[in-house]
Amino acid sequence: MTIKLHTALLCAAAAVAATGFGVAVAQNAAAPAAAPTAVPNTARSTDPAKPLSFFVTSEGLGKGADLGGLAGADAHCQKLAASVGAGQKTWRAYLSTQPADGQPAVNARDRIGNGPWFNTRGVQIAKDVAHLHGDTLDAARLGNNLSRNTVLSEKNEPVKGAGDKPNEHDIITGSTPDGRAYADAADKTCRNYTTSAADGSAQLGHFDRTGGGNTSWNSAHPSRGCGQANLVATGGAGLLYCFAAN
Repeated sequence: MTIKLHTALLCAAAAVAATGFGVAVAQNAAAPAAAPTAVPNTARSTDPAKPLSFFVTSEGLGKGADLGGLAGADAHCQKLAASVGAGQKTWRAYLSTQPADGQPAVNARDRIGNGPWFNTRGVQIAKDVAHLHGDTLDAARLGNNLSRNTVLSEKNEPVKGAGDKPNEHDIITGSTPDGRAYADAADKTCRNYTTSAADGSAQLGHFDRTGGGNTSWNSAHPSRGCGQANLVATGGAGLLYCFAAN
């Protein structure tokens, strides 16, 4: 009698345990899967010693090389920087202008500050103006750090380069390789960034340092006109380099 009672109690306990397990399984199956943890797309470096001070615009103004002159281009850089919380700095577009209407030429290298400059991930792209332009190349200075891996938009996103669809590696600069304005009479700036006509031309750089032997980041070749369609056909989208000047 005692053995039978003991056996019955064990069976009852097992039944209860099995019922509890079944309930737990059912509850777990009904529960929604936990959402994956979002990875923040930080647009500014989290290192205060390496604040965002350089980017390529994520978009152009949509009017080809008509940027509204230097003032309009600077305003575009300032607006995009402010959109990611970096508007407290003074931002300048890397552009040179040619002499016109009694106004002297402006060199891109003279309007972007002294550096150093860092991208959205805190990577230094150049120590100073001389380093940026390769003025001094020796054991201590091996050229700037602009490349497909380090040139990012203000949104901390890569820019489309050679091999991407569409290719948008042409960046408007109007500059010689050393960052200065052209001295000849040929239009290299789409009339100082005030026209989107099919005629005219603006000097372009390749941010990804590649493309048919044209590896210069700031002076690879001229555009095939000044309109938006002309820039797209050449391999760009009317994008600009933006530098924090302070």
